[in-house]
Amino acid sequence: MKYWKTSTDMDPALAVELEALSRQKAMNEATERGDSAVQQFYCGATVFVTGGSGFLGKQLVEKLFRACNIAKVYLLMRPKKGVPIEERLEEMLKDPVYNMVRKKKPNFSEKIIPVPGNVADIRLGMSDQDWAIVTKEVNVIFHMAATTRFDEALKIATMINVRGTREAVLLGKACQKLKSFVYVSTTYANATDNFVEKEVLETFYPPPVPPELMISMAETIDEDRLQGIEQDLIKGYPNTYTFAKAIAEEVVRSRAGDMPISIVRPAVVISSYREPMPGWADTSCAYGASGLILGPATGLIHATYAGDNTRYSLVPVDYVNNAILAAAWKTSSMPGDVKIYSVSSARNLFHWQPVSTKIREIGRVLPTPLAVWYMFIINTANKPLFVLLTWLLHYIPGYILDGGCVLLGKPPMFIKLYNRVYRASLALSYFTTHSWLFRDDNTDKLFQDLSTEDKLIFNFDTTNINIMEYVTLWCVGLRKYLMKDGIKNTEYAIKKQFWLQKLHYIVAALYVYVLYKICSYVLFVVLLVFGWV
Repeated sequence: MKYWKTSTDMDPALAVELEALSRQKAMNEATERGDSAVQQFYCGATVFVTGGSGFLGKQLVEKLFRACNIAKVYLLMRPKKGVPIEERLEEMLKDPVYNMVRKKKPNFSEKIIPVPGNVADIRLGMSDQDWAIVTKEVNVIFHMAATTRFDEALKIATMINVRGTREAVLLGKACQKLKSFVYVSTTYANATDNFVEKEVLETFYPPPVPPELMISMAETIDEDRLQGIEQDLIKGYPNTYTFAKAIAEEVVRSRAGDMPISIVRPAVVISSYREPMPGWADTSCAYGASGLILGPATGLIHATYAGDNTRYSLVPVDYVNNAILAAAWKTSSMPGDVKIYSVSSARNLFHWQPVSTKIREIGRVLPTPLAVWYMFIINTANKPLFVLLTWLLHYIPGYILDGGCVLLGKPPMFIKLYNRVYRASLALSYFTTHSWLFRDDNTDKLFQDLSTEDKLIFNFDTTNINIMEYVTLWCVGLRKYLMKDGIKNTEYAIKKQFWLQKLHYIVAALYVYVLYKICSYVLFVVLLVFGWV
């Protein structure tokens, strides 16, 4: 993708966004006709969604209303930090992801009905009255709710990801008019040690623990005792998240019966490619894969833990949801045949070395004016070196800056930030230093089964992603939606980076000199103590 200023002196970052938007014309025209097979499947449908307030869920709800004539959407929600679900829904709908559908269908939000509940509870925490209403009216269920924390306690991960899936399936079985049920898993449910650099197929694999046994253990064993045996239980899995997801898939397989149910396995879900706006993301993305861009873009993060030769399976959120919506359509005609659809970039993998090079280039030509320091990044897959770089580039400067904050009467913040970044880096390192090949034959066939119109409206063919263009949109999107810099003043930001680079070289020289003097002094003292000088 090129970077330039238009004849009207448009900001180059805004020009990138507008160019990407111009490519939606064919999709928008096909959507407006409203007569495709997938659109007709959803016409007049009542949908139930768990996890609808999350990153993936928000865009799914938006796409449902923007592309289809939905009757209503029931959204399972729980009060959070004392905020009732009605207020949470109102706050959720303020997200920019809904700006476009709000223009097209101003009253769409009136068709969204929040349902009090909690996916971690029996019967999803729903009241008998709500259960009766949902089971009487709902046609399609999307079970997307999950705890995605890699360091989640095993008990909590089991209650939400395993038992919650069981309860969602039981709800589906009770629905009188159910046409389709889609469970959203992850490709990494089976990305275990023994599959590194190997193929992961779209099939069921033996669970590490039988679902009912795992649920029983979580329900009856004290949390501390369960934590004590956690490492033995999840052996071969990198964390409790993938472990619980693997067991949850067995819940679906063993309880499916003749239900019209399928599983969609997304890889790492990141910013949108096209819809509803290129580069859309929400704040939950900050400590995931997007943090590999966001941190360096601010000038705060300079060391990353990833392998240059690692192949990443990253997928835009809009492609994932298009696949989910298409899977529900297809599943309705295949009761009892549980298909698994892997939504990955297996045929168009992201290689970290060229991607990181592109990110550095974007840092020079499309930097954010909100950056606080010169943008540079050092990448390594060597853990000791990463730890050393973290101390040199993050912690030591962080302690100095926090000391300055204290002297100025402001709360220290940098060490807290760097602790979170370090923990997130270690948690992600299993995925940023290893590769898997997620086969997507079922997903490819699903796409080929779509009509020409539906291929435009519900595109999830990752082979047509221009990776370098997408990385650019990803960076611009993070500026707009997470940093909220208005994607303006880019020329000012370029000049700012020029002077910050000069300042960086001066400070770096002084920093190295001071570290050298300190190390020399410490070495002299040690030699003196041992009588070697």
